[in-house]
Formats: sequence, structure tokens, C-alpha cells
Amino acid sequence: MPSTLQDLTRARREEILNACAALYQTQSFKEITLKEIGAHTSFTRTSIYNYFHTKEEIFLALLQREYQAWIDDLQALPPAATPDAFADALAHTLEKRALMLKLEAMNLFDIEDNTRMERLVDFKRVYARSLQVLGRCVAGSFPALTERQVQEFLYALYPFLLGVYPYTTATPNQRQAMAQAGVQPPDLTIYAIVRAFAARQLRGFGL
Repeated sequence: MPSTLQDLTRARREEILNACAALYQTQSFKEITLKEIGAHTSFTRTSIYNYFHTKEEIFLALLQREYQAWIDDLQALPPAATPDAFADALAHTLEKRALMLKLEAMNLFDIEDNTRMERLVDFKRVYARSLQVLGRCVAGSFPALTERQVQEFLYALYPFLLGVYPYTTATPNQRQAMAQAGVQPPDLTIYAIVRAFAARQLRGFGL
């Protein structure tokens, strides 16, 4: 049981995020409502407003939690000797973050626009931290790279990640539409697509 008000706040926020994550496995962002999220928690729906003012705030906090988990994995990576070895390790950290990549594929402009500034700042800090940590991983593995080259790698990878989930996961409706259009769905995994991209980018620096 939470022993302090701060512990209770943290526990209830986590319960809300867990409820949202569970619903998001089978429903779309548009289908999920604050009322439905509240129905999957152990406290009243109106209590949600003590922690989050909008559905968008909940989804952004869920994305923030996913980024923090990714940061934890990145910090545990040992230096890699080759681009392929680094790409392999990076891809393994991201194949565990399917929820993060799915959230990234949403329209974050609208999500962030309906989030209070303090919550948005919290997210941006964690997002920036992920850039710093991954940048240190790259620089630590390949000290011959300049700071600018490390930045080039990061700002090639991060936009690329926005499209990873849609290219590795198709809904039944999407598969039906592709079949009727005569389009073959790509047979790709998060690991495979990230590994190939990261290795190609690093080799482009002459490593």
C-alpha cells in the first residue's frame, strides 16, 4: 500500500497509464475515452482529473514512460566494436518498445497541443534525455565520429522511428485494403528494419 501522498499519486498515475496501455492493445486512440480509462481503474472516473486533464495527457505520459524505459535499456548497452554490432544492440532495445513506436506513429502535434505546458515540458525533458543517452552510446562506441556526425545519426534515426510501427504492423482493415489493392504487405519486424537502417547510417560515416 502507498505510504505517503506522493506514493499514492505515483501509484494512481501508473494505474491510469496501465489502464490506457491495456485498452490501446485492442482499441484506437479515437475509440478510447476518459470514461473508459476510468472504468478500468480502482477509483472513481472523476478522480482521473486530479492527475490528468485530458486523454491526450494520458497518452503523452504513457509515451514518456516508454521513453524512460528505453533510456534505461540504452544506458545498459556496452560499447560496440562495429556498426553491425551497434545496430544489432540498438534494434534489440527497440523491439521491446513496440508500444513506444505505436504511440510515436500517432499525430503528436494534436496530442501535445491538448496537453498542459507542465506535462509537455516533462515529456520533452525525457525525450531530450533519450537523445543525450543514445548520443553518448554512439560516441562511446565510435570515438572517431565528430559531434556533428553523431547528431546526424540521431536526427536520421528519430524521424525514421515514426514510421517503423506502421511498416511492421498492419491492422485487419489495412491488410484487407492492401489485398484488394493488390499490394503485398511488407514482411518486416521492428528488429530487422531498425537494424538495417542503423547499420547503413553508421557505415555511411566510413566506419
